[in-house]
Amino acid sequence: MTYVTKIYLPNREKFKAYIDGIYESGWLTNNGPLVQELEEKLEKHLGVKNLLCLSNGTTALQFAYRLLEQNGEVITTPFSFVSTTSAIVVENSIPVFADIDKETYNIDFKNIEKLITDKTYAIAPCHVFGNACEIDEIDKIAKENSLKVIYDASHAFDVEYKGKHILNYGDISVVSFHATKIFHTVEGAAIVIKDDALYEKAKLLRNYGVGGPDSVDMLGINAKMNELEAAMGLCMLDELDMIMAERKKSKTFYVEALKKYIQLQESNSDATQSYSYFPIVFKTEEEMSRVREALLEHDIAARQYFKPSLDTLPYVEHREVMKNSRDIASRILVIPMHSGVEVKVSEIIIETLNKLWK
Repeated sequence: MTYVTKIYLPNREKFKAYIDGIYESGWLTNNGPLVQELEEKLEKHLGVKNLLCLSNGTTALQFAYRLLEQNGEVITTPFSFVSTTSAIVVENSIPVFADIDKETYNIDFKNIEKLITDKTYAIAPCHVFGNACEIDEIDKIAKENSLKVIYDASHAFDVEYKGKHILNYGDISVVSFHATKIFHTVEGAAIVIKDDALYEKAKLLRNYGVGGPDSVDMLGINAKMNELEAAMGLCMLDELDMIMAERKKSKTFYVEALKKYIQLQESNSDATQSYSYFPIVFKTEEEMSRVREALLEHDIAARQYFKPSLDTLPYVEHREVMKNSRDIASRILVIPMHSGVEVKVSEIIIETLNKLWK
């Protein structure tokens, strides 16, 4: 079976050399030397400061809200992976949904301001499929209303906005290093924190609040990345240029092959493109279903991603129907984008659509 993502494994001998070093040192976790090295190299590679590696992306999102130590309302997108919403709920805040733009699939900044109340303390947009949000507009709204901005940049490791890496924006940005991502550490994530004092607090928070051998300075959690994961990340960094080149080639092929047939995500013109995922939106849900079934007949598993629209979750308050999000969720399909499958996938999609349209 061919899946949407294909996990990339770097040079085995290089990874083994790191593992041999771990065996020699016996240092497996608790802010080990490889984690520290990875954090330093990522800061340099991405052009950011105050980056901390954490155990996974969902924990990183929860971590962001816990750092702020506020309870109230967070204005967020209904079109993302479920963790974007669940992190807010788990940290005792209330997600308030602002509907998306039907072309970019990102939160529509024009829908945010009307939702702000005296209970609102943050805006939490997602760069959906790595497509940069309208950052300037969102940050302007946040500043005018004294709100924090937490960006879910889980898919945006490869994206720059106006010449700077996208993790530089917002008060806090979170990026996932899950195995399915362009850059991964098997499981893992990073959080980038603009405020230096909050960054120092975060270093305590990720290790139970422990400030020293005999002191606990605050209530914390265990959100640490381990040395084996950091070793994978260091290997991945060395091969990142090659990975990016291959994925760029795949996306370019798809765009040229499919742009005449189906709706493609509209990219932010102020940002570089992402090569994380390739979503396509069909005219109807029936078209989407027929294409999905045709691909499955050839052992190609596309995903209706993101579905469900998060405003339909059973554990959130239902204030308003997110029409755009629900509509896109019903017609979207994310197709495999990794070297070797693009021609076959595109041919099946085009053949199926042509049959439907006759």
